[in-house]
Amino acid sequence: MVDGQGKVHLVTGGSRGIGRAICLTLSGPGDVVYFNHYDPDEAAAQETVALLDQAGVRAFAQKFDVGDPEQSRAWVEQAAQAQGRLDNLINNAGITMDALLVRMTPEQFERVLRVNLVGAFYCLQAAAKVMMKQRSGSIVNVASVAGQIGNPGQANYAASKAGLMALTKTAAKELAGRGVRVNAVAPGFIETEMTAAVPEKIADLMKAMIPLGRAGQPADVADVVAFLCSDAARYLTGQVLHVGGGLYM
Repeated sequence: MVDGQGKVHLVTGGSRGIGRAICLTLSGPGDVVYFNHYDPDEAAAQETVALLDQAGVRAFAQKFDVGDPEQSRAWVEQAAQAQGRLDNLINNAGITMDALLVRMTPEQFERVLRVNLVGAFYCLQAAAKVMMKQRSGSIVNVASVAGQIGNPGQANYAASKAGLMALTKTAAKELAGRGVRVNAVAPGFIETEMTAAVPEKIADLMKAMIPLGRAGQPADVADVVAFLCSDAARYLTGQVLHVGGGLYM
């Protein structure tokens, strides 16, 4: 069991990009971080573990598909049993499978929703049961500005993120009475491996729409997630905070 000072954090999709930044920003010496990934190999996950170890954080990486209800539930339950409690769950895992609406296959649509929305539900449900018993905890879902404004070629992704916002608000209402807070962040155009695949012309157009005049960094999102999990946000629940340099107002 973690000592009285350390906290226990669960982060999905924590091996790289925004997920890695969240792991590093949210945790401190004495904390314990469990993160999952679904990378082809273990290289990025092991690098994240090493970075956390350097910061005095005990880290446990596990590869599994969050869209699998049994694996997601077992991951949460095993962490709670091993550490005696859960302090924070960050649902960050997400994928894209872009295509125009009329060309999108059922598999493309359903797979993105399975990971981005349904997988978040599985982890949230399992964590909520633990946090309700301990009458404390914070859950943060990583949504997207696309869920608010839509995005051509991303009917699946936008729908999944809009659903995540609605899930956040419903869960917040259901869990507030047990001392569990549920919020979301909605990143805008953040420089990650995912956005690196966006054609340069489209990326430039996106950046031109940002009032602050630049793309965001993973740390910009991680800082807001850490705030939502902190005591400074103790009176915030059911909120969606946009982290996009003013892209959505």
